[in-house]
Amino acid sequence: MSSTTDLRPYLRTLDAETLADLLHAHAERDPVLRQALENRFITQGSDLAEAHRLLDTAVTAGNVEYAAKVGSVLDTLQRLLDAGSRADLAPLARRTVDDISEMLEQIDDASGEVADRLDRAVELYARACVARPPDPESLADWILEVEFDGPGWPAIELPDFASALGEKGIARIKSTVDRVLAEQPSGAKRETAERLREELAEVSGDVDALVAILAAKPPRVDVSLKIVRVLRAAGRHSEAIAHAARALTHDKHDKKEAVPPVEEPIPLSRKAFDESPTSTTYLALREEALEAGRWVAQRKTALARLRELAAEGTEAADELVRALLGEDRADEAWRAAVRFEASLPVRVELADSRSVAHPAETIPVYRDHVEELITHKDPTSYREAARQLRKLRTVHKKAGTAEEFSSYLATLVEIHKRKTRLIAEIKAARIAIPKTVKA
Repeated sequence: MSSTTDLRPYLRTLDAETLADLLHAHAERDPVLRQALENRFITQGSDLAEAHRLLDTAVTAGNVEYAAKVGSVLDTLQRLLDAGSRADLAPLARRTVDDISEMLEQIDDASGEVADRLDRAVELYARACVARPPDPESLADWILEVEFDGPGWPAIELPDFASALGEKGIARIKSTVDRVLAEQPSGAKRETAERLREELAEVSGDVDALVAILAAKPPRVDVSLKIVRVLRAAGRHSEAIAHAARALTHDKHDKKEAVPPVEEPIPLSRKAFDESPTSTTYLALREEALEAGRWVAQRKTALARLRELAAEGTEAADELVRALLGEDRADEAWRAAVRFEASLPVRVELADSRSVAHPAETIPVYRDHVEELITHKDPTSYREAARQLRKLRTVHKKAGTAEEFSSYLATLVEIHKRKTRLIAEIKAARIAIPKTVKA
C-alpha cells in the first residue's frame, strides 16, 4: 500500500470504541501524541467528564438542585461551543435533552425552571449538531420520535437542525410525515405532521408548497402576513401585494357577517389568544390551562405561535420576551430577545438583570444603548449615556475585559470629541478619558 494512501475514509467506517483503542495503543508508543491528547483532555475532556458526572448525580437530586446541576452542564456546553471546540459535543447535548425530558415526566415543574433548561438544551443540541453533524438519518429518527411519540416536549424547531439533517435526514422526516398524513385523518399525530410539513417546505425553500399550505389554513391575519413575507422574501413582490389586497378585502367582508355558533364553546382565554396573540393573552391562557392541568400540552403550540410572529417584527418579538418573563423564564427570554431582535429598551431591561451572572453577553446591548442615546444630541441623553458608560465599565470588569472598555471608550470619545457637552458629562460621571484622546 502506498504511504500516501488516505486512511480517513476507512477510519470513518470504524465505531468509536475501536478508534479509541487504536488511538490509545498508538499513544502508548508515541510520547508526543500522548502529550497532545492529554493536553486536549485537560482543557476539554475534563469538562465533558465533569458534565457527564453531574448528569449521573442529578437524577437523585431534588428539583432545585437538579435544575442547578443541569444548568452547569448547559453552561459547559455553551462555553465550549462559543469557543469553537473541536470536540464532538452532540452526544452530551443529546443526553442532556433526553435526561431532562425524562425528568419532566417524573416531577412537578410548576415554576417551569426545568422546562426552561430543556428549551436551552435543545438549542445547544442543534448548535452541536451543526458544528459536528451526526448521522443524518439517526438524527431524523430522534426528531420523529420526539415529535410523534414524545410526551409533548421538547419543542423542536426543524430549521435549527436543517443543515445537520442534510438531504438524507430531511427526506427521512418527509417520508414519515407523508405517511402520517395519509394514514391519520385527524388527531394529534396529524396536527404534528401538518406542522412538520409546513416546516419542511420552509426549510427546503419550496415557496409554492409553503404558500399552498398556509393558504389552506383558516383565514387569520398572522397567516396572511406570513404568506406576504414568504412571497416578498422570494422576490415575488407583485404576488405579495395581490395577496395582501385579497386578505384585506376578506377581513372587511368577515366583519360584516355574524360568527356562526359552535357546538362546544371555546374557553375565553384560548379565544382571546387566538385572536390576539400577545404576552397578556398568553399569560391569561397559561393561568387557565394550569388550573385545568393542560398547560404542558398547550404551551408548545402557544409559544410556537408567538415565535412565528416574533420573526415578523420587533413589536411581536417584545411580546414574546414579555410572555417568557411572565413565566419567570429569564434565560429563555434573553435568548428570544437576541434571536428575534427585540427592541433596545427591552434588551436593556433584560441586560440589567443578566449582567450579574453573564456580564460578557450584555456588553453589546449596553454599547448599543450608549450610541442610541448619543444620537439624540441633548443634555439629558448625554447624561444618561454617561451613566450607562459607568454601568458598562462595571460589566467589563466583571467579565474580565477592563482593557477592552478602555479601548472602546477611547474610540467613542475620538468619534464624538466635538460634542463638548457629552465629554463633560463623561468626566462628571468620573470616567477617566484615555490620555491618547484629546478631548
